[in-house]
Amino acid sequence: MASQMLIYESAVPVSSVRHGGWAVEVGADYTFSRNVNSVPLMSIEIPHAASEYAVVFSGTGANIMPAAILGVRGNENLYLTLQGRWQANYLPAFVRRYPFVFSSSEDGNIFTLCIDETFPGFNQHNKGERLFDDQNKPTPYVQNVLKFLEQYQVEFRRTQVFCAKLLELDLLEPMRAEVNLTTGERMSLTGFMAVNRDRLNGLSSEALVELAKTGALELLYLHLHSMRNFSGMMDRLGAKRSAEKDLTMLASEPATL
Repeated sequence: MASQMLIYESAVPVSSVRHGGWAVEVGADYTFSRNVNSVPLMSIEIPHAASEYAVVFSGTGANIMPAAILGVRGNENLYLTLQGRWQANYLPAFVRRYPFVFSSSEDGNIFTLCIDETFPGFNQHNKGERLFDDQNKPTPYVQNVLKFLEQYQVEFRRTQVFCAKLLELDLLEPMRAEVNLTTGERMSLTGFMAVNRDRLNGLSSEALVELAKTGALELLYLHLHSMRNFSGMMDRLGAKRSAEKDLTMLASEPATL
């Protein structure tokens, strides 16, 4: 699975000195996510994401997080059209927060708002939302961004607790997904984990009750149910290849008057 932080190419702290005259124009173009085949999910997102994405677990050691699979090939997002439009009803918060992100101090107690300056919508032409007003104070837009990222951090910590419980109960195991195309081509995706259903069903009644009380049990069954969305990857990959073929044929046709 590809590194998700690749969508941030040049994240720098937001400041009135550096960004006093800058604005951000955020639209429906998600081209910045074209080269990622998965994005992290907060546990609170699983009920929304499970109907459209294969929800898995990714990471190493204690750094395990839920993730939404976006493609079966490295650096390919099958939920994105050639025009950069997102093809799903639910858009993960990780994508929605771009081009902003928090950076944290080494002790994790101080968070600094940063922005990816390579984002095409970042401009000095007053297009979109300004970052600072005429008094060099953060605009209401920036204040809302801060609130969103603060809530994201709260959910991140809750997700860490959720995943720590899965590790404690030894419920996760490495998985491999295979997609068979109509052309006979076979693709596989590795580097992620899923809940072992037998281990889950074999938990003690006390452990199951605890998972149920915290809402974790429902999330685990939604995760398992979402694995069937891997089959939809075949349709998405076929549609993308067809669109790319049509675009190539169109570009090769001679221009006529």
